[in-house]
Amino acid sequence: MKVKDAPKTATSVIVRSTATARVSQSKNPMLELMRRIFRKEEVAMKAIRFIHLVEERQKNGKPLRVDEWEKILQELKMVRSSFYSMRNKLIGAGMISIRDGEYTLSGAFSKDLVDMARWWWVAVLGYDPDSL
Repeated sequence: MKVKDAPKTATSVIVRSTATARVSQSKNPMLELMRRIFRKEEVAMKAIRFIHLVEERQKNGKPLRVDEWEKILQELKMVRSSFYSMRNKLIGAGMISIRDGEYTLSGAFSKDLVDMARWWWVAVLGYDPDSL
């Protein structure tokens, strides 16, 4: 199986319980978030660049196409297997998706985290869902 064809259904994310480790409290929240997904900071930085590229192209009405992979590899200075591994983690996390051959930002990541937090808050802790 080729790396680009590997399953893209799940990604591990590091969760920290201390208030000082919150992503929103970081000087660079996006880097802190990407560090929780990628082991190497270099890959985390390239993931940020890729997300920004997807975002910019989406906003400009010229979505980044999957078939532009060679251009993306050059811009990110990545080999093909590393790019597809990084991309698949972002897709698995629900941060980006592919629709009609185009990369788009996705809200699935946020929805999944909110769902997990709400379930824990209500089912385990027994709190009112509106107090979250």
